[in-house]
Formats: sequence, structure tokens, C-alpha cells
Amino acid sequence: MSNSANIDGGLRERKRVATRLAITAVARSLTAERGLNGYTVEEVCEEAGISRRTFFNYFHSKEDAVIGSFSDETPHDALENFNRDPQRVDGGISNTLLAALYHLTLDIVERSTISHTEVHQLIAAIKAEPQLLGRMTLEGEAREREFMELIAAREGLDPNHPEIVVASAVFGAVSKKASQEFFSEDNSRSYRELLDQNLSAARKLFSQPLDTTPVETPKDPA
Repeated sequence: MSNSANIDGGLRERKRVATRLAITAVARSLTAERGLNGYTVEEVCEEAGISRRTFFNYFHSKEDAVIGSFSDETPHDALENFNRDPQRVDGGISNTLLAALYHLTLDIVERSTISHTEVHQLIAAIKAEPQLLGRMTLEGEAREREFMELIAAREGLDPNHPEIVVASAVFGAVSKKASQEFFSEDNSRSYRELLDQNLSAARKLFSQPLDTTPVETPKDPA
């Protein structure tokens, strides 16, 4: 592919992302102010400077526009790096999985177009329309399943393998906590710093020795 084609493709993608973000920003702002039933798709189009046809090229409904698109494809090179050199162990996860998850997560977050403003707009919209929380829950469950399948494919294991399920759940919880702190209004720390802190805390917990012997309940004196 020529440099010209690469430039044109990159420009089209930036325009696509900018349009999508503009629609979402307007939909969230109007929802926070008036509720979902307090405005029309046409009003979103007018404020975003787009046609009705363009709106429906990106979203099926106002609810979809408010939720936004959190499922953009993972950067191809980041995915290639994630799948490189898994050093699989027979019957279990590889000893490179944690590092691979760490670098993949940082790559995605540090290249993400989602801003603090967008996150706060979404929170305001959900406060105005609590039923949107159900949609967000479904979206979150779908992303968790995709994450589990991504790990399973790298490790050559079934997505329901216990070590895949736990790896996905634990790392997902750690990265989610870092995201919550990163997007909080008073945060001044980088996502990398927060992720490092939370991973360090989790590793400290799971490195502790575990005595699985049942603890005997002291007997009452006769």
C-alpha cells in the first residue's frame, strides 16, 4: 500500500472517530439535561452538525449513542505483541501471561480516544436515566467474555478453563479499579502508575503462603 493510501485511510479513520465522539457527546449532554425522552435524534444531528442518515450509520438509537462505542478494535500491533511468545505450559497458563496482559492493557488505554470529559458525561447521563445502567452492565459482560476468549486463544486453552476464568477475573478487577481511579475527578496520576500500584498489591496478596487446613473452632470450657 502506498504512503498516500495510508494517509488517506488514517484521515478517514480520524474523521470517523471524531464524528462518533461528537454524536456521543451531544447525546450524553442532552440526556443529562432532559432525559432520553426529552429530545429527538434530529436535535442530536443538528447540534453535532450531521445528517440523520449519518447518525444511523453510527448508532441504532439514542440509547446506543449515549452508551457510545467502547468496542473499537484493539490496535493490531498491540494484539500481535500480546500473542507473541506465550511459552505455554501443558495443562495451564503460561508464565508470560501477566506481563502480556499488563502491556496490552497499557497499550489500549494509552492510545484510547476516551477522555475524562466523555466518562463524566456518561456518568451524568446515567444519573439522569438509571435504566442505562442495565445496558452498561450487558456491555460490560460482553467485553468480559471477549477478554476471556482473547486470553484463552493466546494460551491455547478453553475459555472455561479455571485458570483462564480466574486470570481474566482477577486482572480485569485490577485494571477496572485502576480505570475508576484514573477517571475520578480529583486524579492527577497516570494510568500506568495506578495499574502498577494495584497489580503490586494483588501480587503481594497472592504471594502469601496459604494453609488450607481447616481451622478448629475452640471448644467452650465444660
